[in-house]
Amino acid sequence: MSLGYAEKLSYIEDVGKVGMSEIFDPPRVLQEKIEKLAIMIQKSKHLVVFTGAGISTSCGIPDFRGPKGIWTLQREGKALPEASLPFHRAMPSRTHMALVELEKAGILKFVISQNIDGLHLRSGIPREKLSELHGNSFMEMCPSCGAEYLRDFEVETIGLKETPRHCSNDVCGARLRDTVLDWEDALPSKEMNPAEKHCKMADVVLCLGTSLQITPACNLPLKSLRGGGKIVIVNLQKTPKDKKANLVIHGLVDKVIAGVIDQLNLRIPPFVRTDLLQIIFAQGLSLDERYVNWTLRVASVHGKNAPLPFIRSVEVSFSEGQNMKEAFLHKQPFKLKRRTVTKTKPFHILLKVNFSDGCGCSCTEIKIPVDFQVSVECGEYDNDAIFKKLKDKAMKNLRCGRFAVIERKGTEIPKSEATVYAVVTNIVVYDKTPKAFGNASLSNGRPKMRSEGVHGIETSRKRRTQRKKRKVDNEQ
Repeated sequence: MSLGYAEKLSYIEDVGKVGMSEIFDPPRVLQEKIEKLAIMIQKSKHLVVFTGAGISTSCGIPDFRGPKGIWTLQREGKALPEASLPFHRAMPSRTHMALVELEKAGILKFVISQNIDGLHLRSGIPREKLSELHGNSFMEMCPSCGAEYLRDFEVETIGLKETPRHCSNDVCGARLRDTVLDWEDALPSKEMNPAEKHCKMADVVLCLGTSLQITPACNLPLKSLRGGGKIVIVNLQKTPKDKKANLVIHGLVDKVIAGVIDQLNLRIPPFVRTDLLQIIFAQGLSLDERYVNWTLRVASVHGKNAPLPFIRSVEVSFSEGQNMKEAFLHKQPFKLKRRTVTKTKPFHILLKVNFSDGCGCSCTEIKIPVDFQVSVECGEYDNDAIFKKLKDKAMKNLRCGRFAVIERKGTEIPKSEATVYAVVTNIVVYDKTPKAFGNASLSNGRPKMRSEGVHGIETSRKRRTQRKKRKVDNEQ
């Protein structure tokens, strides 16, 4: 992984404390502790979970203080390994999905995360039950009306800076900002206040994969003690809060939580990732009205110039009988311009959408009917039902690449029609050994896509440059 991820958290961390050795409880002791934790969770009335980098290491995102953590390698003068799986394609871990199951069962009341990888939201934890203390690399926020926008790409900036996009609320339109904190930024009250509230209400605060050294966040679990709450810490290293905890478990977080779910007779749900794209077909008559000039564009739903990170290229062909040349669109924006004789009969455009590294299959194929008629009426789509049906079908055959239309709208001037598709791009089933389906294989007990190396997740080169510069400034 590059330095971009570490950069976003290290502003309040003491780098001198890295490199702590890992501790593993003996198997029998570990099992006893898992059973004890399961009983505590079963009896709890207000369970709060507090998470750190350790719950995402099995997703390919390194932690900081572990033997192979970002800061450990830096302190030892070792190079950080190059990554081949993009940050935006990281999949939730078994722990992420287990928390989703606990929330759906009514057991888990709130999640507090120090991570900026966005995996809690992506896994299915409701936004109103989540505090992301340090922000989310994939979230933009409107400083005027407070609207939030979850993206499928890593937002370009950090430090609550303005981004290239604007609020889509017609009465607002303010310039959006990223949500990831920088060195000088205080924890936002919007995230901190509900976190404090739920910790004070908690009878159990379960700390997962965190060294509990980042202040002031690390003191949040202690707020449960005054009301008689209990603290449980699951981590591979010792923490400064161990003496305050009722139970300390030294083991892999995924293994511990999977054991708890088993004890509670629950099941870790599968993860089905869907990504969105829109296909825009615009047309207009030539000056002599003999031809229809038309443009086909495969675009992001997040704005005109927003990237489509999960698409590598688009191959365009046409139904039989059409004397039109095929096209290979290998560079964004994916755009094709053609002209057709005015009285051309209806035909089909065939799109082969090739996915980028980290997706569970190589491509999907979409057939687009063209009759040069545009409906300006927006159809009513029950998106919740559509997404459920799409995911159910994908799970039935364990096949990525399925898609469904979730929105269609047209305009008369200019004459165009935009259709939004939801596409299943990853499926992960979490049983005793998680399995990723499609063009995927397994590595070290976690899903490993074909293109993925052992070195984890990659963030943007711009972030790496920013981090290197800031490190030099910090050392001067």
